[in-house]
Amino acid sequence: MVWFRRIGLFLIVNLLVMVTISVLVHVLGLDGFLSRNGMDYPSLMVLCLVWGMGGAFFSLMISRWMAKASMGVRVLDPNNPGGAEERWLVQTVHGLAQRAGLSTMPEVGIYQSPDPNAFATGPGRGSALVAVSSGLFGAMNHDQMEAVLGHEMTHITNGDMVTMTLIQGVVNSFVFFLAWVISILLTQGNSNDRRGGNYMAQYFVRQLLQIVLGLLGFMVVMWFSRWREYRADAGGGRLTNRHRMADALRALQRYVDHPKPAEPAALAAFKISAPGGSLFASHPPLAERIARLESNSNSGVISE
Repeated sequence: MVWFRRIGLFLIVNLLVMVTISVLVHVLGLDGFLSRNGMDYPSLMVLCLVWGMGGAFFSLMISRWMAKASMGVRVLDPNNPGGAEERWLVQTVHGLAQRAGLSTMPEVGIYQSPDPNAFATGPGRGSALVAVSSGLFGAMNHDQMEAVLGHEMTHITNGDMVTMTLIQGVVNSFVFFLAWVISILLTQGNSNDRRGGNYMAQYFVRQLLQIVLGLLGFMVVMWFSRWREYRADAGGGRLTNRHRMADALRALQRYVDHPKPAEPAALAAFKISAPGGSLFASHPPLAERIARLESNSNSGVISE
């Protein structure tokens, strides 16, 4: 929760998939074929939609596996989870899942990290993973942890990973399409063939445009991510207690305000409470999240 694990891993995988698709299209000569022979814009848009959505959904399908592999998540056996803390974790997650109306219990895991963090990922409500860091146990009491787990459970029940996948897929598609069309228009020169022009120049311009447009699209995806974090806070408050949810965020704020001396400054930039917020942040500033919960608490409601 302190780091953007859930969204970050998905976006990294999506970026790698998009780069792979671009390289394969170039290696197979498909981009050269399209440039030389031409393709009407509606057909090109459909092709880009297939590439963009396909890459995003492939990223979603392997998101749970990627999280386990990259972070060393140890999945707990629900029948024999281990010690007292592991048993509490499994029972709490399953209890929240039942309260939230899930018919299939999510996998529960722990990974080693001193940073207090929790995340939920997976391709759907019936195939989700909820994992917490070992540092979360030391940074929060059980009431606060339960609120954090309620926040993550809300991500699952709201279908946030699927929603973010759809948004990322649409962004990918427009990035591909616009980069392709603009690169053609910029490099066709005096050629009578509207798909003509310098092929290599067109290729490099297209790659540059994909990077620039991809960054702009990334900001759009992050805006949706921040909005859905507010919804998850509200859901965590409903599943547990809104005061516990606000208290859990305060515990995170205390940790962020007093980072470990050995923590690299570059790494700290990815925290969800970056000063003043950021267009590239996946989470809103903690102070704003706490203020919103307290405002809703005073009004007696929690809005989404």
